[in-house]
Amino acid sequence: MRALAEQRELLLIAVRGITDAEAARRTTVSELTLGGIVKHVARGERVWTQVLVEGDSELPEGMLDMGQYRMAENETLAVLLERYATAARMTEGTVAGLADLDLSVPLPRTPWSPPETVYWSARRILLHLIRETAQHAGHADIIREALDGASTTARR
Repeated sequence: MRALAEQRELLLIAVRGITDAEAARRTTVSELTLGGIVKHVARGERVWTQVLVEGDSELPEGMLDMGQYRMAENETLAVLLERYATAARMTEGTVAGLADLDLSVPLPRTPWSPPETVYWSARRILLHLIRETAQHAGHADIIREALDGASTTARR
């Protein structure tokens, strides 16, 4: 869990000290914004935690919602950060309650899933969350640097 916590912290450095308007602003050719990234990783942790807990191969609500990548006009960065902190606590509590990280979990069925059920271990799901968070922390660093010249390496 330490590796995931470290990646979360890197992502959070990228949003430190910005306004809601800056969090919603596109600074690259990508549609991604800092607020959208925070919203997405929070949703990602919530749905993957639900996959771990439920273990029923059902697609969690909102898992494929494309709106998860955009900060809505009525959303604030503070609320998105609180959702992310709540999701992180849920993930940590769920993982702490697992008897074994080798627990086999059926993945949610998606339109592109193979006909047979695919299983990942709880460990692989955690590795996926680490990879996803690290990838988006890098995106956030680039977006922040384009926003005001700041980078996570200079603001640790």
